Amino acid sequence: QVQFVESGGGLVQPGGSLRLSCAASGSVFSIYVMGWYRQAPGKQRELVASITRGGTPHYADSVKGRFTISRDNVKNAVYLQMNSLKPEDTAVYYCNSVPAEGWGQGTQVTVSS
Repeated sequence: QVQFVESGGGLVQPGGSLRLSCAASGSVFSIYVMGWYRQAPGKQRELVASITRGGTPHYADSVKGRFTISRDNVKNAVYLQMNSLKPEDTAVYYCNSVPAEGWGQGTQVTVSS
């Protein structure tokens, strides 16, 4: 089973940007769909962006036009560029396969002035 380590979170003001990175312990090329999930306090974890092995992305309506997912099958990495951040984007962000198998620690994103 591939393990994932997320990084790049932090505190940012509304309208700001962050780039999240996900390093995999093994090959992500074998994983057809990779995704970024988030879990806000008191809410269920949700899938916000996914990308196929060939690079086709899909986004939740709440982040469409603001977030961009990408993957590097050679570097075994997945990224999430987040722009125009809003307070409601505050959550712990996780990367994983779709469907998910085991969770890493995630990285905290806080959007606040």
